[in-house]
This record gives sequence, structure tokens and C-alpha cells, in this order.
Amino acid sequence: MVKPLAFKGDKKSKKRKAPHPESTEEGNSRALTVQSTTAETEEDDSWVTAEAPADITGPIIFALPSAKPTCIACDANGKVFASEIENIVEGDLATAEPHDVRQVFIASRVAGTEEISFKGHHGCYLSCDKIGILSATREAISPEESFLCIPSPETPGTFSIQTVREKFLTIIDESKVPEIRGDAESVSFNTTLRIRMQARFKPRLKANKESKIREKISRKELEETVGRRLEDDEVKRLKKARVQGDYHEAILDVRVKGKHDKYS
Repeated sequence: MVKPLAFKGDKKSKKRKAPHPESTEEGNSRALTVQSTTAETEEDDSWVTAEAPADITGPIIFALPSAKPTCIACDANGKVFASEIENIVEGDLATAEPHDVRQVFIASRVAGTEEISFKGHHGCYLSCDKIGILSATREAISPEESFLCIPSPETPGTFSIQTVREKFLTIIDESKVPEIRGDAESVSFNTTLRIRMQARFKPRLKANKESKIREKISRKELEETVGRRLEDDEVKRLKKARVQGDYHEAILDVRVKGKHDKYS
């Protein structure tokens, strides 16, 4: 089930946890710890910068390279406009977070392609027509609702968004409110956007958190599994093996070593 978006400053409701019988078994304690850590990972609503096209999925905002920090937004009628970013630290787009659901799009990979679609809060997709006008009025994906996110070689963590007609999303920042279009012929500063996304959807962050969960095993549990006291280097080796995926093979090796030491 998709969790409602939470914005900075919102009060978080505390969930009641069902009571569970106390257990002296460390294995049960660890299982509860893993479940708790997994739940925290799934509920992580902090925002991070997408660094590669493969990162871009789930709720995102397009932070624009405008003089005043703004992002792409759309209203319930599908009108696309630049919206001022309020949740930001000292104007740094790498800290930008949305404060209005209209600023948020849901990024999804278009099946069988490297392109991405962006669905607005009202259920319609961001689109760019043949003259470069952006809108969000269509409920289905066609080529005009599919975009390529091309990483900037000069500024890590930024992208140029290319349309089906091989033009780029750009801003015209000559007034108080920038105009957003999709008709730039080439990449420039004005076509370089930063994509901010929820941390729980970023593949590498998820993998790192899962690795940390797998590392959470005590020396006592390892010794009970092996059947003897372990040296410090053996504990480190087994914990590393849990992360790398060859835990059972490492357990067997340590057990065999223990037998050899016993009878040598």
C-alpha cells in the first residue's frame, strides 16, 4: 500500500505497537530488531538527490536552476508551472524538499525502455507537445509522456530531461516566475535540473540498509551456530560473509577449522 506523502513540519502520528511476550532468547530479540529496522527503512520519508537514472523512481521533485529556488508543479487542471521551494537550506537545491503535493510527481520506468513517466498528484502524466508546451492532462502514457533523464557530465547529481522529440526541458528565467518549456535544442545551464526523491526508494540506500540489517548478529548467536567459542577474526569473517551472501559456506569452514584444531 502506498504511504501518504509527508512534508517537513508535519506532525507524525505515533503508531501503537502490539505488546509481545518477553523472551530471554537472543534470537527472538534479534528478529524483533530486524523487523523494527526494516519497518524504519520502509517508512523513511527523508529526501535525497538522485545520482543516476536508475535511482529515479517513486515520489520526486524537479528542482529548477532558477535564480529563486523553484520546482516544476502542476495543478488539478493539469497546468504546469514553476513553484517556489520553501523547504530548503540556504538556497541549496541539494537540500530541497516539497511542501505542497502539487510539486510532487511519481516517477515510473516505461516498460521495455530506458524512459521514465512522471505522474502528477491528480493522476495525470507530465507531457510535452510538439511545440514544447508542458501539461499534465493525460491519464495514459504515450511517447509525449515519456522522458529520458540524461546525467550531466559537468555537475554530478543533475540531469537534462529529454522529450520524445529530442528536445530538453528548460527554463526562461527573465521574470519573477520562471517559464518552463520543453523546446531547448541543446543542453545548457537552464536545462540542468536536480531531481530530489524519497530516500526509501533509492536502490543503493535500500541495499546499504539491508546490508546493515544482515550485519546485526551477535557473537553469542554465531558461537551457538558454530558450536564453540570464536576468535575475533572469525567473528568478523562470519559477519562479513552474511553481507556478501556466503554465510553458510563460511560457517562450514569455521566448523571444520574448529575440528582440526581440536584433534591436532
